[in-house]
Amino acid sequence: MVKRFNPDKRRRPKVDDYFGDWKWREALAESMVPIVGKLFRNEVRILMYGRSLVNCSAIEIMKLHRFVREVEGNELSELETYPLLEQIAKMKLLPCEIDIGEIVVYLLDNPKVNPEEYIENLLSDNLRTKRSYPLRPKDVVLYGFGRIGRILTRILINDTGAGTKWRLRAIVVRESTSPDDLIKRAGLLRNDSVHGPFPGTIRVNKQNNALIVNGNEISVIYANDPRKVDYKKYGIKKATILDNTGAWRDEDGLKQHVKNPSVERVIVTAPGKGKVKNIVYGVNDDKASPDDKMLAAASCTTNAIVPVLKVIDENYTIQSGHIETVHAYTNDQNLIDNYHPSDRRGRSAALNLVITDTGAAKAVSQILPEMKGKLTANAIRVPTPNVSLAIMNLNVKKSVSVEELNKCFREVAFHSKLKTTIDYSNAIDAVSSDFYSNEFAVVFDSQATISNFNSVTIYCWYDNEYGYSKQVVRLLKKVLGINLIRYPKQ
Repeated sequence: MVKRFNPDKRRRPKVDDYFGDWKWREALAESMVPIVGKLFRNEVRILMYGRSLVNCSAIEIMKLHRFVREVEGNELSELETYPLLEQIAKMKLLPCEIDIGEIVVYLLDNPKVNPEEYIENLLSDNLRTKRSYPLRPKDVVLYGFGRIGRILTRILINDTGAGTKWRLRAIVVRESTSPDDLIKRAGLLRNDSVHGPFPGTIRVNKQNNALIVNGNEISVIYANDPRKVDYKKYGIKKATILDNTGAWRDEDGLKQHVKNPSVERVIVTAPGKGKVKNIVYGVNDDKASPDDKMLAAASCTTNAIVPVLKVIDENYTIQSGHIETVHAYTNDQNLIDNYHPSDRRGRSAALNLVITDTGAAKAVSQILPEMKGKLTANAIRVPTPNVSLAIMNLNVKKSVSVEELNKCFREVAFHSKLKTTIDYSNAIDAVSSDFYSNEFAVVFDSQATISNFNSVTIYCWYDNEYGYSKQVVRLLKKVLGINLIRYPKQ
């Protein structure tokens, strides 16, 4: 049984000078920025209840301290976390993740525990004794540079750290006759209408046909056939390909990548077909192995609904149900009415709600076989560019109240192994744009939960671009064997 935080233990005297208190804590947050950065360059990532402090401004760090009230009933103060961070910075640690929020709350709940001794004991198995990571980082190549490809680039670059785990070495795109092709692709990466400007610097190296992104030299390779790409020319070895084109999803198609002598494996950012394993990180990633040559990261919708369905089925047993996805329009739709091979999708995406089909129910049963035959699904494409909503109407064996269901998901989101996959929202005024660039596969909206004894309806948001791409990167880390130990351990 996990001991829960008691906010009464941490009731502080009323602040007489709110502005003075703010400036004091702001100064500490500003001092935390370079410490967090230095640790990250040594492959030590600092978290606040799962949220990364890396590349955060002082104000963002303060907001993350405030966020803790959503988890534990009371916010944290920088006065409480800064001494801990200072101690960690003095330790010679191997690559890992350290959640200072969870550690500080534990120490506050256990005032008799000596903080310095506790930290030493907690991290004792991770003190640096020798170099434990490969001398050469593992090569990653993006095949395709559309919406998902560019977001994957942002995430991979942001997570590069000291550059000892992986390097994004190349991007493969279709052959082009435009003399400004490289400049235009750099522009699309630099400025994004949904996710905002790129957090860093981008340079165009025409001589080497490369983009220099936050110091990472990324070759831009033009090719129409995966089998004809000469990766050796660019010094690329044993590469993992992230194919985000959607052009090949079955074994025969993806073999075109792995037949290349410089390629070790391929992960497709779409539902796999045939014998290609569909993996939803956090649910069935135990089925993904470094020996797998071809894997699929399933769809954004599958990544959103499967973890939620797993939680409900394990706790209340799903007997039947229907899933309706209210999905942002995608690039395969028409901006204005025009011919489309699919029914209805030819009508203007910007002007209409478009009813369409989805393979979500079938995909769920592939990953959760116990769901086979229990679910139906449909989709509505709506005139928004990003963030989708899954509405799940489920009949469960065990009667459950709104309060109980919300409590269950709150616990899962903040204190279970799914806390990197499922997020929890208690906002009374949440709308889709609030979840732009949300890094979780799905966000449980507690304010929208409906229950009528054995019939429940839940609403779950998901950033179908960024949240999904984070799931792809989590799968990538898994197969590359570079998942970091997280402290405190579960």
